[in-house]
Amino acid sequence: MRATLTGTRHDHTEGVVARTIEEQTAKLPSDTFLWASLGAIATSLVLQSLGKKEESLFVGQWAPTFLILGLYNKIVKVLGSDAPDRAYR
Repeated sequence: MRATLTGTRHDHTEGVVARTIEEQTAKLPSDTFLWASLGAIATSLVLQSLGKKEESLFVGQWAPTFLILGLYNKIVKVLGSDAPDRAYR
């Protein structure tokens, strides 16, 4: 069973900061975050091979963060905070 927002009206709205972040984030292509994640992984591998273990671990931890930001980007593009409003237009 799939849930849908059609026919429901929410009594809350996003704040100015959240809406601004959504507008700016939606402008970025989804590939940006995937490439940033792959770049972090590659950089981590290079640092590891150079014997810089701590730096490698630090940079390697950026990959999941970039992937989560990519998911946020995709959700904002598909749903966004104004999705209930768009359903009534």
